[in-house]
Amino acid sequence: MIFDTSIWVGLAAGQITSEAVLTAAGDQPVYISAISLGELSFGVESCSDPATRMLRTRYLQSLQQRPVLDVSSLTASAFGILAAFMKQSGRSPRTRVNDIWIAAQALENDYALLTANLKDFAGLPGLRVSCP
Repeated sequence: MIFDTSIWVGLAAGQITSEAVLTAAGDQPVYISAISLGELSFGVESCSDPATRMLRTRYLQSLQQRPVLDVSSLTASAFGILAAFMKQSGRSPRTRVNDIWIAAQALENDYALLTANLKDFAGLPGLRVSCP
C-alpha cells in the first residue's frame, strides 16, 4: 500500500491517528513515494519558523527510512495514461500532477493507495483507493 502525502502530513499534524492508518493498511506492506518525500522536503525548506522546521526535518528523516518507491519508465507511462484520462474527463491534470505520479506508482506496482483526499483520485481507472 502506498500512503499519499496527505496521510503522512495528517499523521504528523495529529489529524489522522496511527490506529486508523494501521487498520486501513491491515497486513499490507506500506511504502512512501519519492514524490511524497519531495513534497515533504518542500515543506521543510519553505518553513521559516526554526522550531517547526526542526520538527519537520526530523519527521522527514524518519520517513526516509521507510521503503521508498522510485519513479521508473513504467511509472511515467502510467502517469501519461492517467493525466490524459483526467484531461479527457474534463479535469485539469496540472493542478494534481504529484497526485497523478503517486497514483501511477500505485498502478505500476498493483498497490492500493491510502489518502485523506479521495476526490483527488476519484475515477482514475484501475486505482484502488481508500481513506482512513
